[in-house]
Amino acid sequence: MSEDHRLWLIRHAPVAGSRGVIHDSDVAADTSDDAAFSALRAKLPAEATQFASPSLRTLQTAAALGLRPTAEPNFREQNFGDWTGRRHGDLTRELGAAYRDFWRAPANSEPPGGESFADQIVRVRDGLARLPAGDVVLVVHSGTVRAALAIALEIAPEPALRFAIDPLSLTRIDRLTNGWRVVCVNC
Repeated sequence: MSEDHRLWLIRHAPVAGSRGVIHDSDVAADTSDDAAFSALRAKLPAEATQFASPSLRTLQTAAALGLRPTAEPNFREQNFGDWTGRRHGDLTRELGAAYRDFWRAPANSEPPGGESFADQIVRVRDGLARLPAGDVVLVVHSGTVRAALAIALEIAPEPALRFAIDPLSLTRIDRLTNGWRVVCVNC
């Protein structure tokens, strides 16, 4: 890669649905915080290529920022398969040790019918490889941001899960000719 890529990764706005649920892609975002959107919008480059996960909450967040991104399936959140739409508490009661064991080593564990975080990293790597040079804004999920950080820092999946990625936060990473530079995380 001969040209620099400046990636502006934005986690979507807070989910408008119930807390404690593994949400599916059709759950809406709460885009009511005008001040937060205004502050974030002011940090973004004016002339940037834009992509988003095809999830409703990422597309709503992008629209609230005044963006018109191309939907990119490689930037979806981790697929939790049969657990999607379920409450963590219900899964703990129903599955007991099996559910707790998943969360003891979540990076390489796959939920039934889903994918591991390590699988998500492979998917995100494919998406990042196809991005154009220059400024690129990505409106995505916390797992997608963590996956991009794992790629940039060349770290294993497990430690990448330790990054806090808040709703409407900005993470900046640059792909240079000779590697990656992390500018900020969870700003």
